[in-house]
Amino acid sequence: MSETWWKSAVVYQIYPRSFADSDGDGIGDLRGIIQHLDHLQELGVDVVWLSPIYASPHDDNGYDISDYRAIDPLFGTFEDFDELLAGLHARGIKLVMDLVVNHTSDEHPWFIESASSLDSPKRDWYWWRPPREGLEAGAHGAEPNNWGSFFSGPAWQLDPATGEYYLHLFSRKQPDLNWENPEVREAVYDMMNWWLDRGVDGFRMDVINFISKVVSLPDGEVPPGRLYGEGYPFFGQGPRIHEFLHEMHEKVFAGRADRILTVGEMPGVTIEDARLFTDPARAELDMVFQFEHVDLDHGPGGKWDDRPASVLDLKRNLAKWQEGLADTGWNSLYWNNHDQPRVVSRFGDDRPEYRAASAKALGTVLHLMRGTPYVYQGEELGMANVPFESIDDFRDIETLNHYAEAVDIQGRDAAEVMADLRRTSRDNARTPMQWSDAPAAGFTTGTPWIAPNPDYVLVNAAAETHAADSVFSYYRQLIDLRHRSAVVADGDFTLVLADHPQLFAYVRERDGKALLVLVNLTGEPARYDPADLAGWEDAALVLGNLADSVDRGLRGLVEPWEALVFERS
Repeated sequence: MSETWWKSAVVYQIYPRSFADSDGDGIGDLRGIIQHLDHLQELGVDVVWLSPIYASPHDDNGYDISDYRAIDPLFGTFEDFDELLAGLHARGIKLVMDLVVNHTSDEHPWFIESASSLDSPKRDWYWWRPPREGLEAGAHGAEPNNWGSFFSGPAWQLDPATGEYYLHLFSRKQPDLNWENPEVREAVYDMMNWWLDRGVDGFRMDVINFISKVVSLPDGEVPPGRLYGEGYPFFGQGPRIHEFLHEMHEKVFAGRADRILTVGEMPGVTIEDARLFTDPARAELDMVFQFEHVDLDHGPGGKWDDRPASVLDLKRNLAKWQEGLADTGWNSLYWNNHDQPRVVSRFGDDRPEYRAASAKALGTVLHLMRGTPYVYQGEELGMANVPFESIDDFRDIETLNHYAEAVDIQGRDAAEVMADLRRTSRDNARTPMQWSDAPAAGFTTGTPWIAPNPDYVLVNAAAETHAADSVFSYYRQLIDLRHRSAVVADGDFTLVLADHPQLFAYVRERDGKALLVLVNLTGEPARYDPADLAGWEDAALVLGNLADSVDRGLRGLVEPWEALVFERS
């Protein structure tokens, strides 16, 4: 197998808690996934990325791990896991596990031992610091520095037993591991090798660019309107990050690279950083998840501060990454994941008359670029954001913490904050997979842990899987085109009609063959001058997302949310 097999591959992310429940307890599980493997095979994906199934207290829905070598009973057993792995492999689908090693749960034995005393042999497996000089532990402002947590509040938690604070960039129940300690790194590498030896095919690495910190942990600048300092300059792409990732490659992936996929989630990463991380000659990672395009609609106040992104914003940013990694490195392509609101509501139009067309249009833009596309569960159905009615409808810790801070501490209007949550909350991605119009969307026979989107009666897999004009069928065509076209898999990328405010258009070209992708990302007809696309007059239409797209040529008009793909050789 080629070491770059993933260039023509498509990855499907499963969030196990919300995918399918086999036992009626309202929570998705491994056997539920097993029951729907044919759905994945029919879609045509090559890899499944499985969000965490490890033992966990579930403070952050499994991203707080208490045992890396145990399956949480909530999801099943190792027998279930082995059956799932075998079922995927029998269908030609690889399995990538979620690797969460910036932090553990505070219930992990490593942390329990670390917190047991000041002289514990594992004390420096985590970031412990005494109170600020001159202040008593627990006093206002006594935290070792002024960093804020991504989940609201300070990034430090006092341990009364030892009188020191530990660092947690996320929940207080997610203490950060100290990668400066070589024992920590060796323990992580040993665990990774253990999973690979069981037959898994790689890792998606959660916030892996945070593992190297500036050891002095200095105060950060406090942005206007914020309560805490910005720590990112001191842990994002920290001083030893490349050393750590290369060491990981040498100790874990060397010798396995022909079958393994490695992708690092890296908030804040730049093109220059990504070129280094994904340069094959450096032996670090295959690709990274960057966040620039999904931050475009965030205002100065962060993710909860709405600033609508234009078509120009989107295409200029995505094209910048295409061009930036053209000669070195590789792009991961995604609209959705378990941390992002649904793209059809975000950059598309989820009104009934446009939902399917805009979902297909956005899929076309993404899947035909250079890079490895990722499909998040339900994206292939055009699942949309949820009309949450009250704060009681949410389950996500980040969402609940933000609401409490914004309303109870900052005194903001509750209705205004709720509008932010409906638009941006991670729970938009975490409602149950919509399998049918049966109660609870066919996800469970019990009461689901979070209510499904009410639109499941119309938007569901049973209605779409065999419908020729469905979002599912269209995604299947996009995936098939990538599999059979070397132009899609590894052709050059050139942005065209670069200044058009409605059209996202680009050309892919390789070995004398070329594709023109022409997509209207608005709800209004888009006009252009056909002369600007000279040379494509006689090209064949190979894909279109509207019922009458077959009749379209380069006539200077693209209908609302229409996607057209032309081929010439």
